[in-house]
Amino acid sequence: MSEIAIKIEAYKKELAPYGAQLVAISKTKPLKAIREAYAAGQLAFGENKVQEMVEKHDLLPKDIQWHMVGHLQRNKVKYIAPFVHLIHSVDSIRLLQEINKEAGKNQRVISVLLQVHIAREETKFGFDMKEIRELLESDEFRAMNHLHVKGLMGMATNTDRKSQVEGEFAGLKSFLEELKVNATGKNTDFTELSMGMSGDYPIALKNGATLVRIGSSIFGDRNYE
Repeated sequence: MSEIAIKIEAYKKELAPYGAQLVAISKTKPLKAIREAYAAGQLAFGENKVQEMVEKHDLLPKDIQWHMVGHLQRNKVKYIAPFVHLIHSVDSIRLLQEINKEAGKNQRVISVLLQVHIAREETKFGFDMKEIRELLESDEFRAMNHLHVKGLMGMATNTDRKSQVEGEFAGLKSFLEELKVNATGKNTDFTELSMGMSGDYPIALKNGATLVRIGSSIFGDRNYE
């Protein structure tokens, strides 16, 4: 068994008691590494660049579930609309509109997560909670028949203060529960919570994460060449 396969197996065992799914972040990683993870039974892979995702989709097994986890530009939605499994990083109404349009062209319903800005860093993207409440009540959103909002995604502040990260993740979980009760649109269900990466996923799991995004501790440090 390869080192990657051993790590995949270990993470799945760790996540199982929480009912959480591992999304292996494969951005910048070679096809060989992804094939090793796939051979170990890993189907969900996360990418943050459209071109790289498309190239890998074309060359790898078609039952792989591709997750877009990076900031997505509207003019690039069309390239992943035919096959993307889940878009984690929806951070604007205009992006939602574009996803709905391109999904319709491909006769699909695309699953998405709404990215919430929970960190104290201005560099991170996302809606604030008030914007999401207003969005979900709008007639425009309710008419989007080619997308399905499965839940929320958030990235905690990059800090060593575990109490701060805990508070940010707990707040996002609480918001998800609020929306699960109050959001009544046929294109929502709010069952998924994407939060936690290699450095903070144990805190995310304790606070209800259902999707954990782990890359470097499976595949090694990123290669940006």
